[in-house]
Amino acid sequence: MKLDLVKLCAGTAVATASFINGGNFASAADIDTVYSTFETYNGNDLEMTVTHRSTKFALWSPEAEAAKVYIYPTGLNSAPEYTLDMKRGDQGVWRAEFDKALYGKFYTFSIKYKGNWLKETPGVWAKAVGVNGERAAIINFAETDPDGWADDKGPHVANINDAVIYEMHHRDFSMHPSSGIVNKGKFLALTEKDARSSLGDKTGIDHLKELGVTHVHILPSYDYNSIDETQLPSNGYNWGYDPLNYNAPEGSYSTNPVDPEVRIREMKEMVKSLHDAGIGVVMDVVYNHTAQNDDSNFSLTAPGYYYRHRADGSYSDASGCGNETASERQQMRDFIINSVKYWAKEYHIDGFRFDLMAIHDTETMNQVVSELKKINPDIFVYGEGWTAGDSPLPVERRALKDNVSAMPQVAVFSDDIRDAVKGHYTDEKDRGFATGKPGLEETVKIGIVGATAHPQVDYSKGNNSKKPYALAPTQVINYVSCHDDLMLTDKLVKSLPEENVADRQRAHKLAQTIVFTSQGTPFLFAGEEIFRDKKGVHNSYKSPDSINAIDWTLKKENAELFNYYKELIKLRKSHPAFRMTTAADVAKHLVFDKVSEPNLISYSLKDNANGDTWKEIKVIFNGSNEAKTVKIPGGEWLVVARDGKIAADGMGKMNGGKVMIEPRSALILAKEK
Repeated sequence: MKLDLVKLCAGTAVATASFINGGNFASAADIDTVYSTFETYNGNDLEMTVTHRSTKFALWSPEAEAAKVYIYPTGLNSAPEYTLDMKRGDQGVWRAEFDKALYGKFYTFSIKYKGNWLKETPGVWAKAVGVNGERAAIINFAETDPDGWADDKGPHVANINDAVIYEMHHRDFSMHPSSGIVNKGKFLALTEKDARSSLGDKTGIDHLKELGVTHVHILPSYDYNSIDETQLPSNGYNWGYDPLNYNAPEGSYSTNPVDPEVRIREMKEMVKSLHDAGIGVVMDVVYNHTAQNDDSNFSLTAPGYYYRHRADGSYSDASGCGNETASERQQMRDFIINSVKYWAKEYHIDGFRFDLMAIHDTETMNQVVSELKKINPDIFVYGEGWTAGDSPLPVERRALKDNVSAMPQVAVFSDDIRDAVKGHYTDEKDRGFATGKPGLEETVKIGIVGATAHPQVDYSKGNNSKKPYALAPTQVINYVSCHDDLMLTDKLVKSLPEENVADRQRAHKLAQTIVFTSQGTPFLFAGEEIFRDKKGVHNSYKSPDSINAIDWTLKKENAELFNYYKELIKLRKSHPAFRMTTAADVAKHLVFDKVSEPNLISYSLKDNANGDTWKEIKVIFNGSNEAKTVKIPGGEWLVVARDGKIAADGMGKMNGGKVMIEPRSALILAKEK
């Protein structure tokens, strides 16, 4: 597989010798057969429901021999006030009831399994938790809604490729001393207006508005395992790909993780602030594995059921993090679907990015999108179309990039354009099309057409893909870097070690121009617009803020680059020719020119493509470090981009004929009539 990164999964337990029924199975499929006989339950009352007169608890645990609920006065370090014995009901659900509303209290479950009482757990459906997520909390969710929440909604997006996605981590974005943000590393950082860097430039949410992105993709914001919430603000850094409680926000991003209402209210305030600014929120979700194995909330409520196993009964590990979940089993499938629905309803989330999505099956992903679209037709879903290792799930059922045609409303990341434009992710010194390596033109073209079938693209010459895999360009996310691996700035340092910053920025601009003018959905990593780096660290998942935090003084230093990004985004948003939604339109309106030289690609978007006001748009990329001469059809053209400069509304006119294209640059021209 072409992986972004096998994450090191901080806080994740090494796979233990937890064997299912002693491991006496001929194959992993036999284990599935056993679990397929379990009764499942998809009611909306799992976990806890509270009214003015009672508090009810429900736990799905079909193999439990007994079950209890413990009621606590605090979220940590206190003895239980009450212990409730649960009674077995239908469909594997255990129930208990307390005859008063227990607002302000905390609770855990414990089950007896094979003669032993297992550790306490907040359950898999805890929606509010105490510090470090050890106990679930009983709160009134209506009291967590910010003013105007009932009318809150994200931006309208007719198609996913109308979005411009900006991937960010809460700490990266605001922690640096130069950010001018008060609530550094918190949800509230994105509620602060008029934040300015130490040099006077806009930061925070004002920066996002100035840049013009439509959506922020926030790295995991559910409650994860690796950060000790009792040690704020001296806690460590983590990306958060080590899930603990899937349905409650991460406490370290709140101003008070001890109070379970605070993290919920502040996350909602962040979402509303972004929505008020016209920016949607995409949530990074990691349902493919848990931070712990035998001690996970899944294992402590229904041992074995939620995970795939090898034939010997040990945990399968397609995640590279010690385990993998079994989305094809009904209770796990329902959990994933109901969880994203919960985030969409309770937190007004506008989109979901699925980590290692190919660990899940295609049927689950199709149901995820179908159910989300019923809540909000503008919601979109995309993910990594690969795994980090092999899985018992048959290849044809996996939500792989190569199987995306079986998921018409799901998009996948394009490793084709990523590796072809900047160089392969596995070799930091490897160059790509934008840094002068020849022979990658056809793979770049695969990215340009959004991995759809095109009569002028020879997929047999593609490096990563040998056939078109997308039914439509709306199924592809184009990018050159993200949180994983070397970000673009660092990749350019490693692959162009002898060149100066100015020359690297020429390659930087060209790489992103290819991404933003290609068919599909553009995606950029936070800070690249101001030439942020991570000091050459490939896998900064737990590196300190000194590595990860964005230095906002770079915005002044690289103002010209920031303005280039701003105009590039404006160009894409202004012209639907870059946002075609069908493979047929791409094949009809995107026409490549015959070019024989390496590191040179030329094409036109013709005939007012996708209803564009421009009759024709000519796009030419020169990835070599030498100037090239091309022939432009006659007539008057509006110059949109040339020699590392760009203006969405044009920067003068020129006539067709022989035209020189400067090294490592894009030439974009338009015929208005």
